[in-house]
Amino acid sequence: MPQPLRVLHVYAGNLYGGVERMLATLASARVDGLEQSFALSFDGRLADELRRIGARVELLGPVRVSLPWTALRARSRLARVIRASRPDVVVCHSTWAHGIFAAVARGRGVPLVFWLHDVVRGGTWADRLARRTPPDLAICTSRFAQAALGRLWPHVPAEVVYPPVPPPTVESSARREVRAELDTSIDDVVFLMASRFDPAKGHRVLLNALASMRETERWTCWIAGGASGPREAAHLAGVRALAEASGIAGRVRFLGERADVPRLVAAADVLCQPNLSPDAFGIAFVEGMYAGLPVVTSALGGALEAVDPTTGILVAPGRVDALAEARRELASDPGRRAELGAAGPARARALCDPHRQAERMRQVLATVAGQG
Repeated sequence: MPQPLRVLHVYAGNLYGGVERMLATLASARVDGLEQSFALSFDGRLADELRRIGARVELLGPVRVSLPWTALRARSRLARVIRASRPDVVVCHSTWAHGIFAAVARGRGVPLVFWLHDVVRGGTWADRLARRTPPDLAICTSRFAQAALGRLWPHVPAEVVYPPVPPPTVESSARREVRAELDTSIDDVVFLMASRFDPAKGHRVLLNALASMRETERWTCWIAGGASGPREAAHLAGVRALAEASGIAGRVRFLGERADVPRLVAAADVLCQPNLSPDAFGIAFVEGMYAGLPVVTSALGGALEAVDPTTGILVAPGRVDALAEARRELASDPGRRAELGAAGPARARALCDPHRQAERMRQVLATVAGQG
């Protein structure tokens, strides 16, 4: 029987968002000929979830760039992990992880892959550090992200692998239960936005569009997501104040960071995220499509690869009037919502079926490791 491809994923692990959900999904995928393990700097929610799945997790120790010895210690631990586990390929996720750890894999003679999840600008300290160690291959989360790879390494070969996203597993009773929990009428049209409180996600555009609908239709807006750091906390406070000043605070629920976003999606009617700057892809859009929700977002970045006219409405970035018109259309026309929602699950599977995408990853990595 052929030797399985042993893949070691290296990442920070101190936050939880789209990349972390993707890694957990990869760990859950059962693909013949693929063995995966994970080396994380920080213990926390991602490490706990990987352990529950049954994945092998190695902790390298927290790294603070301002404390150089923490990086040296973590690199030494990664070298020991590589020596003991003998992976066929090391995959670094994010420029932070690549900048800190890529040279260790290179020094051990292990094929090195960088997975680009974001749109890189090339000017951050993490970008500059990562640039020192070109990988053998880059995997990009979208064609849009791939177009920015040259800001790091102009001549590194790249492949696009869309993130694996699992279909939701939510009880049919979730719609009624969640709405009761959130003091929302079963008859309201619920617009859901689920993202961290980064100003670039478009929270203010969303509320300004909703304010123009203040007297029309029955609607409620749920905003899920936490604020990390002073900048996001200040943005959250400003968005709350805007809801009050616009006279719609009674219709907007600020839910904070949630571990049950699939339940929220199952209980909502429209997924909306009016980005002001491009995302590399948009896992939230795929999750909404799986659940049969029409998606409203800005026509830029990776969203153009995820959402098409059969599954949602793409509006010009920052255009409150265009967003308000899209929301008004969906709030007043259940047939239109049903039409867009019906096409969502098939498109979500075609783009991001977990087993298919994990198998594609295996094939790409096997080529780098000399097993293709």
